[in-house]
Amino acid sequence: MDYLFSSLGTALGMIMHLNGEVLSAVGTSLYTSVTAILFSSLFGVAAGAAIGLGSFPGRGLAMTVLNTLMALPTVVVGLVLFGLFSRQGPFGPLGLLFTPWAMIAGQIVLATPIVANYTVAAVAGADPRILPTAMTLGASRLSGTWQLLLEVRFGVMAAVVAGFGRVIAEVGVAMMLGGNIRGYTRTMTTAIALETSKGEFAFGLALGIVLMTVALVINLFLHQLQHR
Repeated sequence: MDYLFSSLGTALGMIMHLNGEVLSAVGTSLYTSVTAILFSSLFGVAAGAAIGLGSFPGRGLAMTVLNTLMALPTVVVGLVLFGLFSRQGPFGPLGLLFTPWAMIAGQIVLATPIVANYTVAAVAGADPRILPTAMTLGASRLSGTWQLLLEVRFGVMAAVVAGFGRVIAEVGVAMMLGGNIRGYTRTMTTAIALETSKGEFAFGLALGIVLMTVALVINLFLHQLQHR
């Protein structure tokens, strides 16, 4: 227990004194995760609304694919994108491997199915008269869909938060595509894994506290929005 309490004190000291290594990992995590969730929200909400409101052949198959992609192992995503971004891959000349953008690409792949699936659920739970009524009043299908999404905005927000939680806590894609380069692609999760394996438990604990704090703040923000 003394070791645990001692490590906790050291971890809190690192946070209070704004340790440079901690700040670097936190900054990289937030930058990649926020960028990825912005793209995932655009793609995922659009896809979710289209599937949720559509009645087209293959809709069941599309839902099955979305459900499957939600459970997609991160190492599989990392493996496929590693092959695409490596020097021998089709996107090798772009030099994306072991950069933040490679990590962002992987996170987009992970988060988009989650956002889309939650959006489908939110749209399916909405009043089915909203879209027909809006179109009867002269709205286009696009603007009518936008009005419906506004009605289920808290469900959409929950979708975005769920996607964000998936990517900010992710390790496999960040490690395989980012390379865990100090001061460049090292995130909170990869730093925790690396430093703890090296015996730097206090450093990993400091990042773990920050990571949990970020998750808490995001969920409190969503909770406040839902009660306004």
